[in-house]
Amino acid sequence: MPSRAYPGTPRGWIIPIGGKLLDEGILARFLSLSGGASARIAIIPTASNEPDIGTFYERVFARLGVAATKSLHFEHRIDCDDADWLAWLGGATGIFIAGGNQLKLTSTLGGTPAAKLLRDRNAAGVPIAGTSAGAAFLSEHMIAYGDEGATPRAGMVTMCAGLGLTNRVIIDQHFRQRERLGRLLTALAYNPFAIGLGVDEDTAAFIGPDDVIEVAGSGAVTIVDPADVQVSSIAEAKPGDELTLTGVKVHVLQSGATFDLHARAAQGASTFVTGH
Repeated sequence: MPSRAYPGTPRGWIIPIGGKLLDEGILARFLSLSGGASARIAIIPTASNEPDIGTFYERVFARLGVAATKSLHFEHRIDCDDADWLAWLGGATGIFIAGGNQLKLTSTLGGTPAAKLLRDRNAAGVPIAGTSAGAAFLSEHMIAYGDEGATPRAGMVTMCAGLGLTNRVIIDQHFRQRERLGRLLTALAYNPFAIGLGVDEDTAAFIGPDDVIEVAGSGAVTIVDPADVQVSSIAEAKPGDELTLTGVKVHVLQSGATFDLHARAAQGASTFVTGH
């Protein structure tokens, strides 16, 4: 279960980004939520195989006016006990998780003091953003890997436990670019409690403390709501079988649109107030 919010303190924003981020307005809004120019941004490059990705994001945030950034190279599980890095993470006002391989995130961070501190900081009001693999990692139920394609099929997706900042959504990234509707539908067929968020590249879903999602960026967020599923063949299907699912609702939301996770209701574009 997600960590409980501190009494009198709203939970921090949860910000999955679909990958290939070009719109610096998304990062600018993340920084505004994190304290603006006075923000302290912790960068977690664990998922990436690129040795300089942490330094790259340090430069990006510095260019956006942030004086205090630090890349925390949790490469091995023993690194997640490093007292200096944990102290820096504990003092961060915003946390950014880079992309790469989400299984590297879970296998390196899962169950460590670093992961517990990430959950605690978000519960205390600190926004946490993740791009690509970092986006998938944010939720409790994570897509580890799966096949591409628009048609759901039994066995086309493998699930595992993620960071667990929220249990209300399952997140998939590079969504329309890599045709991942089928695997998100399959993931939701296993248990239609959660809502699917298919986040396009260069696009973000800003999930507020009130569980209202606000879309930003050049692409779209596809909302897959299985609450009213009437027929599902997942329990009887054999691996590779195409699935029958009836009653699924799908919303495709462009920048400025919102979705209320409690009411399960979408609204068209509205104007954002920076820092809201």
